[in-house]
Parts: sequence; C-alpha cells; structure tokens
Amino acid sequence: MLAIRPTCEHCNTSLPYDSVEAMICTFECTYCRDCVENVLHEVCPNCGGNFTPRPVRPKDLLEKYPVSKKIVHKPVDVQAHLKRIGKI
Repeated sequence: MLAIRPTCEHCNTSLPYDSVEAMICTFECTYCRDCVENVLHEVCPNCGGNFTPRPVRPKDLLEKYPVSKKIVHKPVDVQAHLKRIGKI
C-alpha cells in the first residue's frame, strides 16, 4: 500500500492525500509536479526512474488506511542532478 507522503521531498510543499500535484516514482519518492517538471526534468534523483501522478486515496478509506505523517525533506543538489541526467 502506498505511504502517501505529506510533502515534496525537494521543496517541502504540502501534498495532502487528495493532491493532484503529487508525483511518485516506482519507489514512492514523492515530489510536487512543479519540482518534477521544472527542477528534476521528469527523472527521479534517487533511483533515476520516471514519475507518475500519485493516486488519490479515497477519503472514506483514510481512517482504516491512514496516510503517512513522515516528512522526507532532502533537497536535491540540482547541479549534480542536471549533470547526471545530461542537462548540463
């Protein structure tokens, strides 16, 4: 089951369970759409994979299956990431 992390790992923007701005990779690294498109260039800095929109957990399931409260905030070294993916 997805953890549904509460914030963007790079900029720490809030990403509630129903956010359509939340993006995840295959390992559930979680970023906001703005960071994915404009900072990370659609490449996960942790695994090198792509991103997909994070599913929305239905509100009626939140009590039985609560979302994660663990904040993972580890800003990306943007220059190193861009170099790794061949953007600079």
